Amino acid sequence: MFSSILSSTVIGIEAYPIQVEADICDGLPQFCMVGDLSPEVREAADRVRTALRNTRISFPPKKITVNLSPAHIRKEGTGFDLPVAVALLTAMGIIPEEHVRGVLVMGEVGLSGKVRPVSGVLQSVMMAKKLGCGLCLVPGENAKEGAAVHGISVIGVDTLQEMLECLLSKETWMERAEHPKEWEAGESICKEDFKEINGQEGVRRAAEIAAAGMHNFLMIGSPGAGKTMIARRMPTILPRLTLQESLEISKVYSACGLLTGEEGLVRNRPFRAPHHTVSAVALAGGGRKVKPGEISLATRGVLFLDELPEFSRSALEILRQPMEEGKVVISRASGTCVFPAHFQLVSAMNPCRCGYYPDRDRCHCLPGEIGQYLHRISRPLLDRIDICAETSRVEYRELTGNCENESSADIRIRVEAAQKIQKERYLDLGWQFNSQLSVSAIRSFCLLGPEETRVMELAFEKLELSARAYHRILKVARTIADLEGEKRIRTDHLLEAIGYRSLDQRFWGR
Repeated sequence: MFSSILSSTVIGIEAYPIQVEADICDGLPQFCMVGDLSPEVREAADRVRTALRNTRISFPPKKITVNLSPAHIRKEGTGFDLPVAVALLTAMGIIPEEHVRGVLVMGEVGLSGKVRPVSGVLQSVMMAKKLGCGLCLVPGENAKEGAAVHGISVIGVDTLQEMLECLLSKETWMERAEHPKEWEAGESICKEDFKEINGQEGVRRAAEIAAAGMHNFLMIGSPGAGKTMIARRMPTILPRLTLQESLEISKVYSACGLLTGEEGLVRNRPFRAPHHTVSAVALAGGGRKVKPGEISLATRGVLFLDELPEFSRSALEILRQPMEEGKVVISRASGTCVFPAHFQLVSAMNPCRCGYYPDRDRCHCLPGEIGQYLHRISRPLLDRIDICAETSRVEYRELTGNCENESSADIRIRVEAAQKIQKERYLDLGWQFNSQLSVSAIRSFCLLGPEETRVMELAFEKLELSARAYHRILKVARTIADLEGEKRIRTDHLLEAIGYRSLDQRFWGR
């Protein structure tokens, strides 16, 4: 007898349909699996045979052929165990063929018959919905993840016996089906608050502007001045996730196997802080089986790089294209994967190895050593950072004072208001934030009057700005105007935005 079951494989972060075909016929007893399979997929034959025997289902001594189609797509992972088991049970006549039509099945099976979780369930269920399926059968630990997709029934099973009960009785489908919950964004995963930061008023202001326009942000200053404290509090002033943003993030996390548990979807903005020893592949993604890296895991959130000059040159330079285009493209001989990269880069660094330059009373680094340390950050990367702010040494009275600092909740209100203005302004134009504007859009939305034009011309000559840095100053000025509710960019907005580029001349010799 012959049967065919719909399953899926995930390449990058996208799911592709796979038909698991089983044929049982007379002949010498053997179990053959074909279809461009990785070793772990071939091992499914032994796992499924043993699991069925331990579930008290006798295996026929016949010739069994299992084909995973289409053959040109490489099948990897253990998610084909459960569909192979369902296909065999259908071919044996135990499960009626009409009960598996329009059903997507995926999951790993243990030798005892236990069904274990797999990665990529969210995008597989989304794919099944597009194909018109009515039911998805997934591991119990992945049920919440799959149920986040509206318009399709999702059932989580923990054993092969439960799978049989569900497919043999349609009444069981309705009883066991997971129902999607109403979307509700979570609070920030960071428990810190901006009210805990004393002093650093200038850097706090820069952080607010960076959050309002989703601008890339660099803090430079001596050790212990509060750079890391401010960076870790950035997610607390960003607006809560929308459902569309959550689905985009959750697809990345699902592909990496990081989306199991009760939540189902990512409900908080990501905050990723890789160590400076991270490789370029771990940062951008790739590997033998191509997976997203830290850049994509931080999409719609914050990517924090502490001790920026300590990162390898290759890791830093790989940031340039994703920062500009909002995506990571991984090309291999077998195909190309595209990962989202709509992240906000927040970075921190010391101005020299000892960390105290330009205070020559405390810094004893040679001028050549200082220049060598600073120039680990290339000019092209520096031009892609919109806001540079210097953290000053915190005075004792600021550290021990009882003054009430502004909380993250208060700052978030202003940030949300500014982002609302931007989203309404760029409605149906393909952008959400000022930091995403193209050159042509800058000419339309960042218009300058005669006085502002003279200021920018003078700054361009004095600071020796590149064309990219010039455009980024205008984007930051647009965000400052939005924070103040102004429709046009004024001179004071421009001067503040130019001030966030003046560190180029002080530290990098511009």
